[in-house]
Amino acid sequence: MSPDEYCQQKTVQSGSSFYYSFLFLAPERRRAITALYAFCREVDDTVDEATDASLARIKLAWWRTEVSTMYKGTPTHPVTQALKPHLAVYHLEEQHLQAIIDGMEMDLDQSRYLDYPGLRKYCWHVAGVVGILSASIFGYTNPQTLQYAEKLGLAFQLTNIIRDVGDDARRGRIYLPVNELQQFGVTAADLLGARHSDKFEALMKFQTERAQAMYDEALALLPKEDRRAQRPGLMMAAIYRTLLDEIARDNFHVLNQRISLTPLRKLWLAWKTYVRN
Repeated sequence: MSPDEYCQQKTVQSGSSFYYSFLFLAPERRRAITALYAFCREVDDTVDEATDASLARIKLAWWRTEVSTMYKGTPTHPVTQALKPHLAVYHLEEQHLQAIIDGMEMDLDQSRYLDYPGLRKYCWHVAGVVGILSASIFGYTNPQTLQYAEKLGLAFQLTNIIRDVGDDARRGRIYLPVNELQQFGVTAADLLGARHSDKFEALMKFQTERAQAMYDEALALLPKEDRRAQRPGLMMAAIYRTLLDEIARDNFHVLNQRISLTPLRKLWLAWKTYVRN
């Protein structure tokens, strides 16, 4: 199996909505973004699948070294081998890839966030930076596009947090800020015990409105001249915003189930966005 085939398999197996936006890219850009996504999945899985935090730290340290090795020209992992040819072409900076690893390590250091500024810092590391790297691969002419991409990445992560409240709680993680839980009268025990309530619905409505506002802010920053190149991000925004609508329509029953869109609906939303540009 070639490095590119490895990354393709990793992306398909993840079942991520991002896969559908990749389908509309030119082959070279598709290989680059697939390799980047596979890298994100590898380092994320290092933490999510670890039963021993110390072992996870050792593995993340290995990835830090592997990223540095990749920029020196001698990567050993299929993902970094696949990503290496695209580093110079799309101006992918090492500091951004290392920042992603920093974000994954944050999951080993804390499982609660006191307020939104603290959560936003985490979101920047695990998603905002990914937005910047992705926009570089998709192509842009106006530097403001990177601001759009960073904010769009934050919106995606806020959406993931809303969708995965129950799954994360079962792993002992709560990403909803503590002061906002207190504001709406929801306790950590309510989340850990999957206790749905009117108070929880009000809390999640607040979270959803913030995420939707973040999408609006991101899209307002996208320069017209780069809109065509950035269509993959716009496809993802269409899919994720529709997901938010579905979660709200189901009254935020995310503690005992993971609400998702069907593959066909994701493909339809991606195609519709592509055609409408």
